[in-house]
Amino acid sequence: MFHLILQYKGGPAIPRRLILQGDLNKNFIVEVYPLCLKVIDSRDNTLSVIQISKKASIHELYDKVCAIHKLEQEKITIWDYFNKRKYSRLTVLDRTLEEYNLQMDQEILLEVPFDGSQTPAFRKESTGNELALVPMQPSRSSVTIAGGPALSNGYSAGHSSNLIQGNSFNSVLTDLDDGYDLLSTMTKGDKGGLAGLQNLGNTCFMNSAIQCLVHTRPLHEYFLQDYSEEINKQNPLGMHGELAVAFGELLRKLWSSGRTPIAPRAFKGKLARFAPQFSGYNQHDSQELLAFLLDGLHEDLNRVKQKPYIEAKDADGRPDEEFASECWQNHKARNDSIIVDVCQGQYKSTLVCPYCRKVSVTFDPFMYLSLPLPLSVTRTMTISVFCGDGSALPMPYTVSVLKRGCFKDLSQALNTACCLKSDESLLLAEVYEHRIFRYLEKLFEPLSMIKDDGHIVAYRLPKNHDELTRIEIIHLGNAKGTSDILSSGDRKLFGAPLVTCLPEGAQTAADIQIAIHKVLAPLLRRRSNFSINHVNTNKENGCATGVNVDRPVNSCNSQFESRNHKDKIELEQMTCGESSFHLFLTDEKGLSSSPIENDFIIKFDQSLKVLLDWTDKEKELYDASYLEDLPVVYKVGLAVKKTRQESVSLFSCLEAFLKEEPLGPDDMWYCPRCKEHRQATKKLDLWKLPDILVVHLKRFSYSRYIKNKLDTFVNFPIHNLDLSKYVKCKDAGLQSHVYELYAISNHYGGLGGGHYSAYAKLIEEDRWYHFDDSHVSPVSEDEIKTAAAYVLFYQRVKVEPKTQPGGPSDPHSPTC
Repeated sequence: MFHLILQYKGGPAIPRRLILQGDLNKNFIVEVYPLCLKVIDSRDNTLSVIQISKKASIHELYDKVCAIHKLEQEKITIWDYFNKRKYSRLTVLDRTLEEYNLQMDQEILLEVPFDGSQTPAFRKESTGNELALVPMQPSRSSVTIAGGPALSNGYSAGHSSNLIQGNSFNSVLTDLDDGYDLLSTMTKGDKGGLAGLQNLGNTCFMNSAIQCLVHTRPLHEYFLQDYSEEINKQNPLGMHGELAVAFGELLRKLWSSGRTPIAPRAFKGKLARFAPQFSGYNQHDSQELLAFLLDGLHEDLNRVKQKPYIEAKDADGRPDEEFASECWQNHKARNDSIIVDVCQGQYKSTLVCPYCRKVSVTFDPFMYLSLPLPLSVTRTMTISVFCGDGSALPMPYTVSVLKRGCFKDLSQALNTACCLKSDESLLLAEVYEHRIFRYLEKLFEPLSMIKDDGHIVAYRLPKNHDELTRIEIIHLGNAKGTSDILSSGDRKLFGAPLVTCLPEGAQTAADIQIAIHKVLAPLLRRRSNFSINHVNTNKENGCATGVNVDRPVNSCNSQFESRNHKDKIELEQMTCGESSFHLFLTDEKGLSSSPIENDFIIKFDQSLKVLLDWTDKEKELYDASYLEDLPVVYKVGLAVKKTRQESVSLFSCLEAFLKEEPLGPDDMWYCPRCKEHRQATKKLDLWKLPDILVVHLKRFSYSRYIKNKLDTFVNFPIHNLDLSKYVKCKDAGLQSHVYELYAISNHYGGLGGGHYSAYAKLIEEDRWYHFDDSHVSPVSEDEIKTAAAYVLFYQRVKVEPKTQPGGPSDPHSPTC
């Protein structure tokens, strides 16, 4: 394709390289935009631009620079001020530019010594003072010795003045391959935490998540100390410790004194390298980044160097306390880091097989809670209900069901709405172009399979209808004397199909005629107030001999009065043949048909598709309008005004999360007793809560047909979030379950884009701030509760019982 376009458009071919992206999840991509570097020659400060693949090695960079400037590699040194490194012929040359974190449009310094010594080039200040030496750096940031603007790496000039004194970069340009310069110049007494993060191009999702994490007190205290001993570079599940180092350096910059915005380019480069899904400059989800970052930091800081093999086990009737403790110890034997210490909890998972009732209990760790919004799981559906025995007219019912529910939930809601009797059951079907497209008999199929503009019907049938002969009746328009009803071009289907069942022992054509007369009885013109219990058939002449009209109808439908003697005789005459229907058997696709003769015999366990040919006579006797104009599942009016949804509490979201529900068809559970994959029911319970509780509100919903974002206002507590009643561990009283909010990641807008920001609380000041990329501003506590809240960060607070003078302590009165 490329060669064809090149041939059509002309012009020189621009070669593009196929590169392997990602360290953990590798995939091939075409490198459309190679790395662009600006090379500053120290001899005359001239600038040249080179393009090179980010997968090229330092050796290739040297070759390209030397070819352009016609120099020998042994005589030059390349300085990377942004990453505080120098590259020479002694540098490990087989590593790629991406691994060294060189960025697009970055300026590098080409040093060509005049006297053979390796001394970096300096320029004079405009004042003419030759002692005021400043290292060459990107022209975007002018630097002075003191009191000037920020350096390009994000440090303020006052804070970094010690980095540029002297005649060497050696104290600054530390190669992280040889050692970690983790402590830098940070001290615990520095006042910080109010620096913003520059938006590098749709990176607000990353900035929001980072600000919430760096204001997590246990994490920022940990990364401000020397954590080099805990970096795990051998962990195959980790990022060789590089992600932890990059995050730690960024956190130190943000907690340094001053409010100069930081450009997180180095961290963004590491993120793109280890998580290619976040590469580029598209908008992403802050919660997905947060999940990756927490997991990546854990693996990079895992204190377990050699993970033991531990076989997963089931409770098998053991006490929950004993089994939960064993599962947690097994988890800690393989996973032990600062992330596990402060961010991981444990929940109890109970699975029940719907067939053998096998109960499986496991205890699993969690890093955060993803809570559904209760309003997001409700769906209004309108279904037309037909009586298979002809006892009532078709009736539409509107029910409210769980959006994430299944066909079983819809069937149960209809059972209640139409007052289904104990000897009846509902058969759900989807109607398309006047035919039954499919029966909804797989009860655990998701309701998302049903479109809002679809037509769903339900048939009231005997409870044992699966054991009876089912007749599906399809309606055909007026005939014009043709022998083949499908050959005429003006023949069209109309109305909704009907479904009925033949009683046991019925198998003749006369039985089919009687069943169809019975199911159509409510449509008789001027005779709509009646009901039929049963029609006895004389097998010898195929004629109905008796009609019972005394049975009362279902109380939930319109009551039918008893027919008079004249109506009774007319109905008997119709079923005796004076008004027999023209019936034809058809196949599944309706492509062929054959008339049902008098000697037709139904085969055992056979379901029939019958075409009912409506002549002018039938249309005079029956009102077919009841079969037409089926309502859609959900109709949105043109003039419907959007009203603000009622607010929901965080507790109702948590209860929806802990509610028992069936597993999806794509998430079947293998039952060890049945030896089959089963659609089991699952129940979650909180067992052990972490010190830092991260709560993700599931505002984005995706299905086959629907993508939506919910702007529902969630009323979440800022102080004294008490989760005691939701924790099932009996020994949980030893720890506090009261939490205080300290950070929020917000999302504004819809699915197509939107913007992320963060609220975070500085504990030392007891004050909230709004972090909107590089802009940081104070905000009152009353303003942080909005409908944009997406991820909530809570920290456990110490609870001490209040002691009354001269009386016992009150354990129900916690104080923070």
